[in-house]
Amino acid sequence: MEKLIQLHCPNGVPFKTLGEVCEILDNLRKPVSKEKRTEGKYPYYGANGIQDYVDDYIFDGTFLLMGEDGSVINKDNSPILNWAVGKIWVNNHAHILSEKSDVALLRFVFHYLQTVDVSAIVRGTPPKLNQQNLRNIQIPLPPLAIQSEIVSTLDKFAELEAELEAELEARKKQYEYYRNAMLNYELKITNYEELGNIIHSLKTGLNPRKNFVLNPPNATNYYVTVREINNGKITFVDKTDMVDDEALKLINNRSNLEIGDILFSGTGTVGRMAVIESVPTNWNIKEGVYVIKPKQEIINSRFLMHLLNSSHIKNDLV
Repeated sequence: MEKLIQLHCPNGVPFKTLGEVCEILDNLRKPVSKEKRTEGKYPYYGANGIQDYVDDYIFDGTFLLMGEDGSVINKDNSPILNWAVGKIWVNNHAHILSEKSDVALLRFVFHYLQTVDVSAIVRGTPPKLNQQNLRNIQIPLPPLAIQSEIVSTLDKFAELEAELEAELEARKKQYEYYRNAMLNYELKITNYEELGNIIHSLKTGLNPRKNFVLNPPNATNYYVTVREINNGKITFVDKTDMVDDEALKLINNRSNLEIGDILFSGTGTVGRMAVIESVPTNWNIKEGVYVIKPKQEIINSRFLMHLLNSSHIKNDLV
């Protein structure tokens, strides 16, 4: 890559607008209401992907679809994109782009647009990315040889990512199967004790309403919600809210977090769990997170967490 850059563009890469590097075929789109569609084999695309399958098509080739209204922007502010190949139908909620010969590889444009923040050009409710703003998006334009090398590398990573996601999903299903088998069959559990008989208490954290404010200037402690409970652990992220020392004491007076306690999300995504493994000195929990205090002399905390996470019990909880 470095050799290609030195050879083809030692003085930097020029930029052109998306309207200059791609053909925009929006005038050829045709919306069809659901009741007027006839079922078939051709994908019918909207803003965020395939909406249906119909018996006819209006485009045949390789295209980049970009949400125009409704679903137009991801959480990271990049545009909603779909890569479409073959015979397709596209309604008027997605812009449709095709490749201009000898200008830019459409696949290069696809990869680059995934890095672009379009929040400043998305307008209205529902959100809309109009064609004028679409055409004015700036695209770097290295020589085709460099574009091709970038595409080849990124496509390989995308393929590996898809394989990893499939593997993770398979491992998750495998874990759930063996967890349920071990807890419900191999242990031959026939008599369940009520949760209240094997725990000391069930408490929650504290809501900031009338008690404290989130994210004051002097805040150095984390305020844990369901977002921070992941894969049996507490993980802080950039968006984690913060509280000051006084608020932390107020929350702990209610939650009294200790090693071995189980956190359980009771709002939002219900049923996320984690076991506290070290004394929480710089964080505490919101009101919607329960703290379960097991009687550790009779039940292991992590064993109880796995029990609560088994399908036999979780289906009743959520």
